[in-house]
Amino acid sequence: MAFHHLALATNDMDATHRFYTEAMGFELVKAVVAPTPSGKGWAKHVFYDTGGDGMIAFWDLHDDRVGTDDCSISSGMGLPGWVNHIAFDASLDELEAFTERWLRTGRDVVEVDHGFCRSIYTEDPNGNTVEWCADVRAFTDEDRAEATAALADANPPMETPPMPTFHLAADYAAAHGQPVGP
Repeated sequence: MAFHHLALATNDMDATHRFYTEAMGFELVKAVVAPTPSGKGWAKHVFYDTGGDGMIAFWDLHDDRVGTDDCSISSGMGLPGWVNHIAFDASLDELEAFTERWLRTGRDVVEVDHGFCRSIYTEDPNGNTVEWCADVRAFTDEDRAEATAALADANPPMETPPMPTFHLAADYAAAHGQPVGP
């Protein structure tokens, strides 16, 4: 079942809006502005159509009782940025275009071939890792059996991690005679 929306906090709505419209290509479709439950402030809840079966939404909070210094879904909990992340579905053909779009908007890109899928990653203005992911093959019964065994094994065998490829926005801009960023 698809999700309706994923809602996250932002501490910079303008930068978040630019990222999700310009770098991601999503459309702003709804904004709800209302008082916060404490009655001591207000909030905007803005929704972006991701072009798939769901939306991503952001809370722009204006309430002194709520801190929004670190809105990252990972670092806010003391985790590395790659742990909690947002992955959007893409085709293999789209990955190249999305890579170029991110580089053109001043975002560095990390590309990883995971074997079963290929992914590109960047960071949104809130410090959240964002991913475009393309499946390269269907999961097999063997994949499912290995997953079940790994889940149950207290000391599972380790796989060799894939080697990432780094694409730097500054290198892209220099190669194309363009300034970095929007």
